[in-house]
Amino acid sequence: MKLDSKKITGYLQEQLENLNFKPETVDTGVIALVGDGVVQVNGLNNVKMGEMIELPGPSYGMAINLAQDTVGCILFSEGQDLKEGDLVKSTGRIMEVPVGPELVGRVVNALGQPVDGKGPIKSKKFRPIEHKAEGVINRKSVSTPLQTGIKAIDAMIPIGRGQRELIIGDRQIGKTAIAVDTIINQKGQNVHCFYVAIGQKQSTIATVVNKLQETGAMEYTTVIVAGASDAAALNFIAPYTGCAMAEYFMYEGKDALIIYDDLSKHAWAYREVSLLLRRPPGREAYPGDVFYLHSRLLERSSRLSDAIGGGSITALPMIETQANDVSAYIPTNVISITDGQIFLETELFYAGKRPAVNAGISVSRVGGAAQVPVMKKVAGNLRLSLAKFRELEAFAQVGSDLDAQTKAQLERGQRAVEVLKQPQYNPLPVAKQIAIIYALNSGLLDDVEVKEVNEFENKLYQYLDEKEKSLQESLATAAKFTPELEAELKGAISEFKKNWSAAK
Repeated sequence: MKLDSKKITGYLQEQLENLNFKPETVDTGVIALVGDGVVQVNGLNNVKMGEMIELPGPSYGMAINLAQDTVGCILFSEGQDLKEGDLVKSTGRIMEVPVGPELVGRVVNALGQPVDGKGPIKSKKFRPIEHKAEGVINRKSVSTPLQTGIKAIDAMIPIGRGQRELIIGDRQIGKTAIAVDTIINQKGQNVHCFYVAIGQKQSTIATVVNKLQETGAMEYTTVIVAGASDAAALNFIAPYTGCAMAEYFMYEGKDALIIYDDLSKHAWAYREVSLLLRRPPGREAYPGDVFYLHSRLLERSSRLSDAIGGGSITALPMIETQANDVSAYIPTNVISITDGQIFLETELFYAGKRPAVNAGISVSRVGGAAQVPVMKKVAGNLRLSLAKFRELEAFAQVGSDLDAQTKAQLERGQRAVEVLKQPQYNPLPVAKQIAIIYALNSGLLDDVEVKEVNEFENKLYQYLDEKEKSLQESLATAAKFTPELEAELKGAISEFKKNWSAAK
């Protein structure tokens, strides 16, 4: 039997052409250096910024340093078993996390994995943790109020949906309390809330979660946890994870509120991984792009135009100061990015004036545009009169004889301080806030003893709930503070005051 080489060659060529085999190419590299939570890798020539890297174990990291010869990766686990010479692979996937309604009511880590013991999260949608913020054309102005339920803020420093309002102050003076009260106050307001805990103690986070569960706020809240004992990489990506989850609702045309507690620890985590990756240190050892770290995060919070759904993300980032120093590096960075700041002062806090909001330094750059119309009218001069009271109070301590007008201003200022005090976890509906502030500014509290102001206030709220529900609704929804509405409000407060005085 004679073999025909041409036929054999033609047959083999035909078989090869019909073969659908596509070889799988994997971009690989070798660990050159293992650090504390970071690795330097040789190879990975086609890796992208922010891409997930598969490491032996298996464990995962993320590429954030693309140098000429090496790739710097941050690790999401301890990385104790990694050693030089280990093979790593690129996954081709930019770092992403699960999003959607399945995460509502859950506590997750910075990778979107559940840590609340309630089983897996069956989310079918994912979003990259980094996303370009919408441009000016796709935004609209902030005009819808986001009520915090805190009198001092809703009256003097109003926050609107889509705004970025910084909460700044020393440690342990009530920053988290304001954030938690704001979340509790969103009940029934159709706002999805996200609380991002960065570098917090597990016990502190557990306390917040328990309080949200007690008040029913976890029904519309997701908690993202990156604890003090977690890897620096998880503390670094946690706020971006929370923002990606909030963006899902924004692009669905809904409103979201996100709390970053706090961005000081976020900057510390970024500084740690940057120094380990041998990035050149700048001021206070922070890397040169630390401003961009927070600007690219906070710029994603906005109110979208109606053409692309009209949803919003309202951001309340927190910054911890040292000895009330708002002019430090990270505080000034974040102040310049946000739309205003709520400054909490240590002296006010320890004097029992809580929430310890300093009305002089605090500001909202959106202002009355994001305020209930009646509140805007009633509380218009409250901030100025409070600032005058602070000056007069300091003067009165050294002055001897005071004229009648100055005494009257001091007396009303003392009552204003009492009115603006508010216990924790007790947010107030806007109608009740309007009622007590109107009573203050119209002089109806002038003959009430300072020590009795809180009792008067609480009894007034009970009276309004029992007999003036329609008035409360009118105050919250009216487009204008008409003379008729003012007369009705004044009459209701006067009637209550008469009964209260008689009963006393």
